Formats: sequence, structure tokens, C-alpha cells
Amino acid sequence: MKRITYLIFLASMAGITSCSKQLDQEPVSDISVTSLFQNANDFLLATNGAYSKLKTVPTNWMWMEEMRSDNLNVTTDGNRDFQGIKNFSPNLTTTGFIVNAWQNNFNGISNANVALDAIATKGPDYLSPAQITRYTAECRFMRAFYYFDLVKYYGRLPIVDKPLLTDEFGKIPRFSLDSVYKFLIADFEYAEANLPVSWPSADVGRATSLAAKGMLGLVYMTRSGPVLPSGPGLNSNEWTKAQSYFDQVISSGKFTFARTYPEIFSYTNENNKEVVFDVQYATSINGADFPSQLVPDSYWGGPGLGTSYGNGYGSANYNVSANMTQSFRNSAGAGVIDIRDTFSIKKAFVTTTAANAPLDTTRPFIKKYLNVALKGKDRADWPVNFIVLRYTDVLMMKAECILHGAPGPADYADTVVSWVRTRAGVPAAPAKVDLPYLMEERRREFLGEAIRWNDLVRENMFVTTMNAWRASDALTSTIQQVIPEYSVYPIPQADILAKPGLYDQNQGYY
Repeated sequence: MKRITYLIFLASMAGITSCSKQLDQEPVSDISVTSLFQNANDFLLATNGAYSKLKTVPTNWMWMEEMRSDNLNVTTDGNRDFQGIKNFSPNLTTTGFIVNAWQNNFNGISNANVALDAIATKGPDYLSPAQITRYTAECRFMRAFYYFDLVKYYGRLPIVDKPLLTDEFGKIPRFSLDSVYKFLIADFEYAEANLPVSWPSADVGRATSLAAKGMLGLVYMTRSGPVLPSGPGLNSNEWTKAQSYFDQVISSGKFTFARTYPEIFSYTNENNKEVVFDVQYATSINGADFPSQLVPDSYWGGPGLGTSYGNGYGSANYNVSANMTQSFRNSAGAGVIDIRDTFSIKKAFVTTTAANAPLDTTRPFIKKYLNVALKGKDRADWPVNFIVLRYTDVLMMKAECILHGAPGPADYADTVVSWVRTRAGVPAAPAKVDLPYLMEERRREFLGEAIRWNDLVRENMFVTTMNAWRASDALTSTIQQVIPEYSVYPIPQADILAKPGLYDQNQGYY
């Protein structure tokens, strides 16, 4: 069912969403609360509006997380925003993806705050107590989700917990990292205490208590990561607390380790038992563009969908790195094919519709989400959901926690990794799985799911891993040396300049 995508679309069309771009923009709160909340359905639309900014999150993740990692070697012969991100430039304050991620998440927070304020002030006139609790929990889940996304990108943040009036803009500084975490954790905790474990089919895609628990586990793991310049970690050693949330997800019995790898991502098997939380899409009204974001321009000539971006942007290649390809080969062994390798990576394709067109074998790319036969109106309109958190990830994160000293069977990581590898058709795990091995197995399992970069940062492996990769793939002339400051991105320049002195810039950027 994709009904929630339609309701989110209606909410955005109704004007619930915010379009603020920097600190001194006009607020939307006064208009929203006084003019739009006149019946019970308005509160449903407002709650759906809190979800609406999820639409662009997967695309941001592709560019700012998947591409940032050693999974991809991205090149262009033109002028693209992603160049500085991939090359670890210190001058990224006006880069479109970085600006958009900041704006999109804070607009999502604004939407949630508008809805929460209306629910608290006007909700009792139109809603039952159960509806008030439900809508509040959904909005607080989404507010926490956007804040957690921002923490991973930018570190310390301004805390905005209500619709802002005009004279309040430009007065909220960046709070301490611990304060931001406490704020978003409180939201997730309210959600886990007040949301159902599942929804009827008409509401599939909404946040659940188990999704909140899974997110809390990841939050506590991220907090437990190293203290880095401007980074997202607090070295809090909360692996046991994180594991406790994963255990609750596992013991719920609501999820199942999928029998085959491809079925997890099938267009005809969405919202399957692997999915803990996902972003819902439907063509025409709310189509996804993330499946086509890391696809080389030349590929689209084969299915006759055009090849040029024009406007001087030039062509681009999003090659799966040689190091990533070698990881699959080394892991599988001679004569063995990893199902995840063949399912996730397109290694040969035609570039024109001409008969007997030769195959291009020079641009291997992530095809995990592509099904050209089921595309919508164009290559930015796909009906496939993006899985934010899946059951295999929960199992493997629990294993990571145990390897960090959380209580659990000594062979738990060995067992889980063996399940994952057996499903992929490769030999079981070695006798003893350690953290480096687990991280590399996660790399193979979650290729294209925008997980690798955050894994490397959380385990404080990103500097050594990325610099070793630059050398192994002969990229030292194009990708700058990675330093600890690059665990996060810079605050966008427009927000630094909007109110001079209010925000300091993250270390390592100018």
C-alpha cells in the first residue's frame, strides 16, 4: 500500500510544508495554526506534512554518504557539486547538496513543530486523546529523525522546539552536542512509548515504536563513537544501551531475516519482513529519484532515456571502486560469486538503442534499485521505497555492540555474519569475527544503502580507511588526504553570514 505517499503529497500541497532557506526567513507558524487547523483532518494533514521532507533524504544520503565513502570512485568532465564532496575539499560551504540537506532537515523540523504546536493548542477542540497522542508521537519521531540526520552531517546544532516568530529568528545558537542528543532522544523515547508496533495496511510507512527503538539503538551507537573535531561522537560507551534497543526489535517477532537477498529490494515485495522503517514512494504523485542518482549518464542511452544533463554540467561516472569490487572477490574466493555483487552492481551495459550495440564494461555502477520496466514518467520517478533501517542491519549492529563489550554470546557476531554470507552464497564467516571483518562485511551487505560512511566514522576508521583506499586505487592526485575534521560537513555559508557571530564554522572548513 502507498496511501501514505498520497496523504503526504496532499499535506505538502495544502501548504503545511515550510520553505524557509536561512535564519531570517519569514515564519510559517502564524498562518498555519490560525488558518489551516479547522477540523480533525487538518491535523492528519499536518502530521503527514512532518513526513514530507523524507522524500529527499535518500537522495541526500546517496550524494553525501554513499559517494563520500570508499565504495565509489566518482568522476566528471564537467562542473558538478559532488566533486568537492568526493575530493574532500575544505571549501564546501556553498555546495548545493550540503546546503540542501541543512535546509531540508530544518524544514522538516519546522513542519513537525507547526503540527505539534497546533496539536497542543487546538487539538483538544477537534481530536480525541488517542489521536492527540498518536499525532504527537509521529511528529516527534520525525523531528528526532531530522535532527539525527543533521547531527551526523554537521555536529552541534540550534535546537528549535516550536514554530518561530519573526523576531526569534537569528537568536538561537548551536547547542552542545550532548544537548542536541538529549533533545532528539527524548523525542524518539516519546515515540517508542506511544506508537504502535505496526500499522494496518492503509498506513504502512508511518513510524512505529519498533522503528523508534531501532533508531535509538543507532543513536546510542553514534554517541559512543570517538570525539572528533566538530564530529557526531561523544565516546559515551553506550554500546550496552544500544544493544538493549536492538534486542527489543529482535524479540518483537515482527521481522524476519529474508530468505534471499534480491527479495529485500523487489518492487513487488515492498514493506517486507526485513523492513523496520522506510521512505515510501509512488510514481506520479511522489516518485523517487534516488535509484537514478548514482547511475552514469551513458547508461540511459540504452533504454532510450537520454544521456545529457546539458547546461555545462558535463557527463559523470559513478564507478563502484576497484577496492569495493576486490572486496567481493576476496571474500567469495576463487570460482564463487557473491549474490550481492551481481545483484547490486551493473558491470556491462549498452549505451544506445541500436541493434547489436557493444557493451560498455568500463563504468560499473550501483543498480540495486533500478527496474527500468517499472519506472514512472521519467528517470526521476520510480515507485520503489528506500529502506532506512532493515532487520539485517539491526542484527549486525547488535553484533557490533557485543564486539564493543555489550553482553551477549561470544560467538554472536560469527553467527550473524555466517547467516549473511550464506544468504549471499559465499563461505561462512571465519572462526572469529572481529570489528574490521564485521565492518567489511557490512560494506558488502549494504552497498548502495548509504551506510558505509557512517560506519567508518562511528568506528573511527574513516581516516585510515579512506587514505589507504586513495593509495590502493591510485587516487591520491584527485582526492585530498582525509583528516579527522572531515567526519562532518561545514555549516552552509548563508547561515553563517545571516547573523554574523551566531554560528562558528566547523573545524577544517572555510
